[in-house]
Amino acid sequence: MARRREHAQSPTSGERAEAVTPTPGAATPAQGAAAGAPGQGAVERGEHALWEDRTRVFLQPLAAPSILGLFGLAGATMMVGAWQAEWFGNAGTPLILWPFVLTFGGLAQFLAGMWAYRARDGLATAIHGMWGAFWLGWGLLFMLISIGAAPLALAPVIGTVREGFAFWFVPLAVITGLGALAAFGENLVLAALLTVLAVGAGFTSAGFWAPATWSLHVGGWLLVVSAAIALYAAASMMFENTYGRTILPTGKYRVSANVPGGRGVRPLEYKYGEPGVKIGQ
Repeated sequence: MARRREHAQSPTSGERAEAVTPTPGAATPAQGAAAGAPGQGAVERGEHALWEDRTRVFLQPLAAPSILGLFGLAGATMMVGAWQAEWFGNAGTPLILWPFVLTFGGLAQFLAGMWAYRARDGLATAIHGMWGAFWLGWGLLFMLISIGAAPLALAPVIGTVREGFAFWFVPLAVITGLGALAAFGENLVLAALLTVLAVGAGFTSAGFWAPATWSLHVGGWLLVVSAAIALYAAASMMFENTYGRTILPTGKYRVSANVPGGRGVRPLEYKYGEPGVKIGQ
């Protein structure tokens, strides 16, 4: 209705031309009114002049939170996965790993999940929030053991039954699998990452439940593979953010987003200002 009345009250072309021509002593346009883009000259006031004169937009720009989240996920998952696959260390190795896992894989990634909520990215919020909380819990468990606040018998040891610890990986596997299905709507690299991560969590759960050393080894290998994919995905987002174009393709459904040097993202923004306003990452 407001738009219809606005059209009804719009002046004729001759009147508009006369209105936009400043006269000596005339008042300047109200602050916030639409102005011409640089190099394009004066712009006629269109049907949105009503809200252009009155709307004020306050921005709080956000870098892609998944850059930090994926790097945190990759760091913690790679270290713990390699230990679980028995590529290095022994039963006491988690007592050395927990500070890094707690802060980088846990706290940093959890904060990335909360910032993803601000960026309106539901998938990143769920995945980083869940895995960040998991690594916080993993680090807290071994911190309590290392300071003697929890009995050493609670520590998960490869080759022994730890049904309670095995349950930690059940919701991780299920929710990460659901995230993988959702990620197919975004890009193939993220979908592959979450698929491998979900399967790795499943094998890890089975390994601590049975117990089965081979299952823990397979789970550890898959966690390391998922960490490598997470590194690629995070690097791709970081390079695109700094260079302003695609450097490492991630299998997005827009063809231009997978061409190195192409610009696969066009931010949704007000034509005459407020650059960089967009939803998501």
